[in-house]
Amino acid sequence: MSEISARVIADSINTAGNRLTSLVIVLPRIVLAEFNTHRAISKNSASSRAIPFKKMLDQVLNTPFVPLKFLKEHTGMQGTIYFTGDTDGAMRAEWLHARDTAMIQAKSLSQMGVTKQLCNRLLEPFLYHTIIATATEWQNFIALRAHNQAEIHIQDAAFKILEALNESKPKLLEEGQWHIPFGDNLDNEKLRDASYFSIFTDEDRDALAIKVATARCARVSYMNFEGKDDYSADIKLHDMLLSSGHMSPFEHCAQAAPETMSGNLQGFSQYRKKFSVENKTDKRLINYKNLNV
Repeated sequence: MSEISARVIADSINTAGNRLTSLVIVLPRIVLAEFNTHRAISKNSASSRAIPFKKMLDQVLNTPFVPLKFLKEHTGMQGTIYFTGDTDGAMRAEWLHARDTAMIQAKSLSQMGVTKQLCNRLLEPFLYHTIIATATEWQNFIALRAHNQAEIHIQDAAFKILEALNESKPKLLEEGQWHIPFGDNLDNEKLRDASYFSIFTDEDRDALAIKVATARCARVSYMNFEGKDDYSADIKLHDMLLSSGHMSPFEHCAQAAPETMSGNLQGFSQYRKKFSVENKTDKRLINYKNLNV
């Protein structure tokens, strides 16, 4: 059974009609590269370096990715003829046999003391992959991928994204108001407790919610972005990410700003752009622009 899915976690529109939508997307790991070619979309996703090996094994065992259909050999990129009936069933069995072999070899390497970030790589062809994605410009992705000539797995994901976008109703934001993924589900009392403020204003609430949301977008690397509500831990993670220059999770929250282009967002000012340190400098490349080539 396919695990491919898409659900909206924040949907906003500014007074100029620019729409900003964040989704949690699950697609097969084998089409992640195709998804990542769309640069107008901000992304954070599950990491084979971060997720514990046992957790990856459990996913591959219990919810493995198996192709929706097996395409017959063809020239070029786009084939149209698929195996059916008993032959399709036999190929599914062969695919799962390859999964079992990969698990055996990954376990063997793990028992020899090899890091999870290598053992997990052997399991990737049989994994589904979770992504938090945010964009104002979904049109090009939809036009290319929600199309009958696209590869069938990213096509399925794209049609589910299209359905989620069409079914969602964006919230109108006045200039200066914030788009905050997961923001509607945060507990104000717990936020107040985490803030240590004697007076808790709407601005304080937004500032803390943005930190929590940013941390949760980062936590998708470990696949623990939902569930336990430890806002103090989220705030600490936000501050650690900022101090270490890991800025991609800061691209999902944004402030309504009609007529503004900020990063890859139209009509919204990206949270990342609030920080002068958004692009960390390495002194080893201090003369990079002056190199003779």
